[in-house]
Amino acid sequence: MSASSPESESTVAPPRRGLMRSGLVVSAMTMLSRVMGLVRDVVVAMLLGAGDGADAFFVAFKIPNFLRRLFAEGAFNQAFVPVLSEYSSGRDRREVRALLDAVAGSLTAILALVTALAMLAAPWLIWVFAPGFGREPEKLAMTADMLRLTFPYLLLISLTAFSGSVLNTWSRFAVPAFTPVLLNLSLIGAALFLMPLMQEPAMALAWGVLIAGVAQLAFQVPFLYRLGLLPTPWPNFAHEGVRRILKLMVPALFGVSVSQINLLLDTILASLLAAGSVSWLYYSDRLVELPLGVFGVAIATVILPALSRRHAEQSGAHFAAMLDWALRIVLLVGLPAALALAVLAEPLLITLFHYGAMTDNDIQMAAMSLRAYAFGLVAFMLIKVLAPGFFARQDTKTPVKVGIVAMVANMVFNLILIWPLAHAGLALATALSAFLNAGLLGYLLHKQGVLVFQSGWGRFALQLVGGSVLMSVALYWAAPEWHRWLAFGLWQRVGSVLGLVALGGGIYAAWLLLLGLRPRHLRMQA
Repeated sequence: MSASSPESESTVAPPRRGLMRSGLVVSAMTMLSRVMGLVRDVVVAMLLGAGDGADAFFVAFKIPNFLRRLFAEGAFNQAFVPVLSEYSSGRDRREVRALLDAVAGSLTAILALVTALAMLAAPWLIWVFAPGFGREPEKLAMTADMLRLTFPYLLLISLTAFSGSVLNTWSRFAVPAFTPVLLNLSLIGAALFLMPLMQEPAMALAWGVLIAGVAQLAFQVPFLYRLGLLPTPWPNFAHEGVRRILKLMVPALFGVSVSQINLLLDTILASLLAAGSVSWLYYSDRLVELPLGVFGVAIATVILPALSRRHAEQSGAHFAAMLDWALRIVLLVGLPAALALAVLAEPLLITLFHYGAMTDNDIQMAAMSLRAYAFGLVAFMLIKVLAPGFFARQDTKTPVKVGIVAMVANMVFNLILIWPLAHAGLALATALSAFLNAGLLGYLLHKQGVLVFQSGWGRFALQLVGGSVLMSVALYWAAPEWHRWLAFGLWQRVGSVLGLVALGGGIYAAWLLLLGLRPRHLRMQA
């Protein structure tokens, strides 16, 4: 990597833009990524269904993907962005460049070692993450072979996340938000073109993951170069900024990624249940990830750098107003999205996945876990916007305490609910622990005087709840009974879903407008 660039002498301070505008940019790019992700899952479901090959790939991909969310987009991002924001606000370009060089080099060194060890220990990792596979030696061996291909993705995507954090700090949100599209395109291409060439079709998807990691990192490099922020990686663990980031990362591993750890626990326990349980949870989780990623993660992405700058400037009132704004935005989207997913669970799953090897029973089983996950969608979103309230102030100890409580609660809920509800009990346990997590985070922020509720919450609650209830009732009465969807053709399914979405969205928007909510009420300056 070269350190030079056309903008190497430009000002280091990032520009400031409206949070709503930035959030819409991230949402649009993320929506494109999620749509392509659904197309990817439709292709995979059609070609692999919910059998052993699909289960093996989902576990082999979930391990590095889980660690990506835990380290790269979780603990690292939440520790790195506040420190980088502080450097960019109060130090010169030379110091910022030295920080980027040291962080990039140190991150590469650590993850290269972890990747090499994981590839050597692949079978043992499968035993840890999916112990039920140990009962089937062939399935275990196939999953281990896939993991050796997918695990280097952690190194590549972590460097991509590093690049994305820099671009987000400089308000270049579109590029990092678009980057995941390349993963989906790679997997779709692997499924369509490599799968017919493979003795084990699912192995083609593992190659697709590796190819995607290279493509995503390469895509962001030119944009860093144009900003004059392309680092020359060189490990330097003695650098003051690196030491601070590492110190913040250790507790942040739990604080920001509890929901991902809970999902992983679901996979471990699901591997002990009936064949297909891992896949049912995966397909239902994918649908919940659509609104969570498009709106919850988008808002969290844009507020973290903004909150970090406000904390560095000691602007407490604006900090509190940003958090309040973020809560309203995610509730405005999260509650109706959760209700719509619950009401339309089978129609959505049939439209997206009921092709090829996917059976009617798979749809029914996935719908059970989808409704359980949908119950927790609002809590998942709230965690995304409440956690930055701590990390922006470089407080990682409080979220870790909350995270440990939520993890223990999730384990207890799992043990209670897995017996009567099987895989759906695992999803419900994750949702319940998410509410506990979000509730504790909100309570502590409010107790510390950081989260201060602004005026207008009573009227907002009437707008939100009334519109969501009206929308849900309309969808329930308008949607055909789910068995009828099985006889629909592809375009009839797609048209019916789009019609229901338009109906529900129209009723919800009309109610909000009727009660006085206007676009200007949703704006917030960074």
